[in-house]
Amino acid sequence: MPRIAVFASGSGSNFQALADAASSQKLGAELALLVCDKPRAYVLERAQAANVPHVVFEPKQYLSREQYEHDVLHVLEEYDIDWIVLAGYMRLITPVLLQAYEGRMVNIHPSLLPAFPGLHAVRQALDYGVKVTGVTVHLVDEGMDTGPIVAQQAVVIEPGDTEAELTARIQAVEHDLYPQVVRRLVSGKR
Repeated sequence: MPRIAVFASGSGSNFQALADAASSQKLGAELALLVCDKPRAYVLERAQAANVPHVVFEPKQYLSREQYEHDVLHVLEEYDIDWIVLAGYMRLITPVLLQAYEGRMVNIHPSLLPAFPGLHAVRQALDYGVKVTGVTVHLVDEGMDTGPIVAQQAVVIEPGDTEAELTARIQAVEHDLYPQVVRRLVSGKR
């Protein structure tokens, strides 16, 4: 069974969706490791509750992003990780990990890429006035949210939506879509 490492920086709601899918045998992979870059992130509590091994790497303790990722890569090799699944991981990936996991690193983003890449995608969509936004799952490349798109699902923006309301609807879609797409990818289907 493929072994995945989830990378997360925050509360970890997508990590939880993946952990729930793994525990109910619906992920098609073993959730073998959580990698986090924030020592106080709530996702660490979620990992502990799910009995998922976890490690924290603090980027500020490194001279470069590449040095940081070399240490991360060493741990990924120790855990025999086959896939990296980014779930709210708020760092750009360098060639250190991109080359080691080429075609085996996936990310989820709260917009219909290529629209609204980067931070605050939900706010960007509301500010721009679009009527539809959504969720994109894509392979990771050297750009910011620019890798090949694997799956997308639309979310209608309702009149008067607040950022919090729209975010909640988008996250509900993410929590359903991401485990399905990860299962498909790790099984060798694009």
